[in-house]
Amino acid sequence: MTPERTPLPLPQYRRVVLKVGSAVLSGREGRSRQIAIAEQVARLRGEGREVVLVSSGAVATGVARLGLKARPKTMPGKQAAAAVGQPVLMQLWEQALAWYDLRVAQILLTAEDLAHRHRYLNARHTLETLLEWGIVPVINENDTVMVEEIKFGDNDQLSALIASLVGADLLVILSDIEALYDADPRHNPHARPVPYVERVDAEVLRMAGADPNGVGTGGMRSKLLAAEKAQAAGIPMLLLPGTRPGAVLQALRGEPVGTFFAAGQRRYSGQKLWLYQLPKPAGEIVVDAGAARALREGGASLLPAGIRAVRGSFGVGEPVRCLDPAGNLVGVGLVNYSSAEIERVKGAKSRDLEAILGYKHSDEVIHRDYFALASELAALSP
Repeated sequence: MTPERTPLPLPQYRRVVLKVGSAVLSGREGRSRQIAIAEQVARLRGEGREVVLVSSGAVATGVARLGLKARPKTMPGKQAAAAVGQPVLMQLWEQALAWYDLRVAQILLTAEDLAHRHRYLNARHTLETLLEWGIVPVINENDTVMVEEIKFGDNDQLSALIASLVGADLLVILSDIEALYDADPRHNPHARPVPYVERVDAEVLRMAGADPNGVGTGGMRSKLLAAEKAQAAGIPMLLLPGTRPGAVLQALRGEPVGTFFAAGQRRYSGQKLWLYQLPKPAGEIVVDAGAARALREGGASLLPAGIRAVRGSFGVGEPVRCLDPAGNLVGVGLVNYSSAEIERVKGAKSRDLEAILGYKHSDEVIHRDYFALASELAALSP
């Protein structure tokens, strides 16, 4: 973290993921802010940039449309409010962007959609096609079917995953706050904005207030975790005041607005980047000490002989967490066998797989090419 911002290398930001928070779109001025954001999207498109919108606000819009006094506290209540609010929210985006002759497409996702490799690739191919067609994708978490097991947590986390999914050059999060502060400005009048963050570490995370704003589900900590995910994918992030007209354009001109999070060194690409960014793996495999050491230090594949226990139900090709005997995360990988098959062959030699199962897909339960170590998975769990 440094007090000064490094000038933005503007020409390289060709593809931008722009996340708009619920607090920006709610309230008396929410509609005018939405129109101002649409104008900025049109300006970015006019500069030759591609834009993917990640828009919160379905629940808040539903609450307003239904005349409810407060955001529902139960999951069915939130889902019902989202079901009312989502079509209204999309209609508002469609109308706002239509003023600038821009067409939109709605994409609703759950964490489960991105936890399956083929669905992840399908989502990426769809987004790439929409961008090639000159359409602005508007993405939101599918709140109407969301349950705890398949939720991203909030759209800050979703936006970071989308940024790596589409290979964005920049992630921008528009919030109702001006920037990251060195203390919570709601409680500390001496808190100062932080214009530039080299790396999201424990010191930076301590700056976050714990509470969201009451309109959305996030908060500063969530935005910092999104920045951490983006940095790990080699993508810089801007945290900007969505309540200020023109903030995105000002920041991209190099003006001192909000907080700029520098891009980190990309750790993974392709399938391993997907493993790194997984919202929720499908199950767990407990391995013995020798297998844990071979995975961590030897770059080995996971063989059935090193497996002690299987937790959860999962199929071939699904991502699972590997734990050592003490319960510490070793890494995440894609399995060559289902949970039922692994339960039958755990502790066995690879040469005995066919005798036990009557067939053999592979000698390895997880091949090293499809395994990402926990030491490189710092942003996996918020």
